[in-house]
Amino acid sequence: MKITVINGTEKHGFCLGCTNCILKSEHTCKDAEYIQIIAASLLESDLIVMTSPAYVMHTTGSMKTLLDHFAYLWMPHRPASETFTKRAVIITQCLGAGAKSAAKDIKHSLSWWGISKITIFTGKLMEDIIWEKLSKKKRSELTKKMKRLSKKMSSINYKKPTMVNAITRIKFYFCRMMQKSLHKNNPEYFDGKYWAEQGWLGKNRPWRAQKM
Repeated sequence: MKITVINGTEKHGFCLGCTNCILKSEHTCKDAEYIQIIAASLLESDLIVMTSPAYVMHTTGSMKTLLDHFAYLWMPHRPASETFTKRAVIITQCLGAGAKSAAKDIKHSLSWWGISKITIFTGKLMEDIIWEKLSKKKRSELTKKMKRLSKKMSSINYKKPTMVNAITRIKFYFCRMMQKSLHKNNPEYFDGKYWAEQGWLGKNRPWRAQKM
């Protein structure tokens, strides 16, 4: 089983909103050399693990700017067929409130990549933000919860693709209608051309094997 872990405190360049990844190619991004290494790992992995502490009730700035770099993977643009049958885990923590909203920030992006099965773990520290300063009881409690989560995820048969839920399918079909119209009006439009090449404007779907 291959796992890709993305930490919400990683350092990387900020997305400038130039839209090159959408209009031209993800390889034209100024940070493509770094971002495409992560992208390749994501697409090859069986399980994607996203971790981030809560900063002022939301995910970290570094996690947000990393997700911004993957705008081209959103369903209205050029989603990867591999993401539709992947599983993901989001792990967040905070002192009190904020972990759920931080996880929601990340889940929003993952769901628009086409990932249906997303597990969320939110840890409330309550006593202190420094692990070593937590009581033994609190540390033991959180450790046990993480071990249960780990056991649950490791027991999954990753050779069997996960089911694609109804919400993901509805999003896909809505975007398909949009891309079909755009491709008809301009066959060279980058996103529409990609959808046509994947066969998604026809009968092929990213969550099942393509018909030859």
